[in-house]
This record gives sequence, C-alpha cells and structure tokens, in this order.
Amino acid sequence: MNTTTRRSYSLPRGVRLSLVGASAALVAGCANVPNPNPQDPWESMNRGIYAFNETVDGALIKPIAEGYTALTPQPARTCISNIFNNLGDAWSAVNSFLQGEHVDFFNTLGRVLFNSTMGLGGCIDVATMNGSERIPNDFGVTLGVWGIKPGPYVVLPFFGPSTVRDGLARGTSFLEGFSSTGPIMAIKDVPVRNSIMGLWALDARAGVLDTEKLVNDIALDRYSFIRDAYLQRRHAMVQDRRTGGDTSQDLPDYSDADE
Repeated sequence: MNTTTRRSYSLPRGVRLSLVGASAALVAGCANVPNPNPQDPWESMNRGIYAFNETVDGALIKPIAEGYTALTPQPARTCISNIFNNLGDAWSAVNSFLQGEHVDFFNTLGRVLFNSTMGLGGCIDVATMNGSERIPNDFGVTLGVWGIKPGPYVVLPFFGPSTVRDGLARGTSFLEGFSSTGPIMAIKDVPVRNSIMGLWALDARAGVLDTEKLVNDIALDRYSFIRDAYLQRRHAMVQDRRTGGDTSQDLPDYSDADE
C-alpha cells in the first residue's frame, strides 16, 4: 500500500512573530502626517517603512550583529571591515573617474593596489597608515555631480535612508554588477557568495552599533534625526565633488549604506 507523507514547512516561531510585529509596525507607522517636511513629502509612508525596518532590525539583525561583535576578536573584525572597504574603494575610484576627478581616481586606485598587495588582500589598511585617506564616493554622488536632483527623501525596506536619485543609483549599480559588492556577486559558487554577502551585511550593521547609541542619546525623534543627517551628508558629498574641495574629512559619518 502506497502512503503519501506530507511535510509542512514553516518559519521558526520567533521569525514569524517578528514579521507579524513588523507588519503591525508598518501599518501603525502609515498614519497620515499633516505637515510633512518639504524634502520628505512621503513622510507618512516613510515612517511606516522606518517602523517596519526598526522592528525587523531589533528582533533579528541587531542581536546577530551584537553577538558577532561580542564573539569575534577586534583584530578579525577590523580585517573583515578593511577587506570590504577595499572593495568599496575600487568602486569609489570608478566614480571619481566618471566625475572627471582624475587625481582622486589615481589616488584611490593606488590605495586599492597598495592595500591589496602590501595589506594582504585589504586586511591591513596600510594606505591610511601612510597618509592616504579614503575618499567616499558612489554612483548616487556621481549622478548629483552630473546635475541630477536628489528628489524626495525615501526610506527603503531593509536598506533605510535614501532619496529617489540614490535609490535608483543603488539599484542600477547592483543590477549591472557595478558596485562595491560587484566582485562578490561575480562569485559563481552560490553558497560561498551568499555567505560573503551575509558577512558584508553583518559587518555593515555591526559598524553602526556605536553610532546608534549616540543617536539614541541625543535624538528626540530618531526618524527626523536620521533623515536630516542623511540629507545633509549627501548634499555635502555632492557639493564637495562639484567644487573639487577637500572637505570629506569634515563630513559626519552616519554610515548609511549607501554605497
């Protein structure tokens, strides 16, 4: 006699509860904002997505990042961060070239080559040790230098603060494989590639734990504080690239994710 065994698969209870809570936060956060900020006309929707992100982060992502920080020795975490930063520098060099900043292009390219060789694949940031500072750059800034306006502020699910311009730039760069994670996505071994991408996301989240504590201490409204800090930083980055100034060291580092 043939028997058929059916197996039901479901998400772990903790994950299901987190998703339910996040969905509730999303609905609750979509309450209408009568007088939204002019730069944030979609504030009602954005606050809902922000609440969703905060719920998912608090239930799943942040605890993992805290465990990673507690269990991984500082030298190992520094090595991992430096390797991912080195990949990001390669993408920054491309954007400096697209912006016509050829001096920055060669300086950043030199950083990548120096760290990739003398720094053991980027594990040791020997370029910074020798006075070559990082130049933050990405395709969103490039579009800004080309004259494309940022458009309204928007909060992306899971990714957080952005603008219409920066969101499109991020999506286009990712889909075309031209981004700081492009070399990772080129890995054909899917389990290895996904593991490295997971480590990249974990490293990025762990890197803003201290900043988050600062925001919690000084911000009366976390949403508004994060929005204003993001918009100010992005505006300063574009203006810096347009004028050819060297004010990048004075920019507040709120570690968005941006590119």
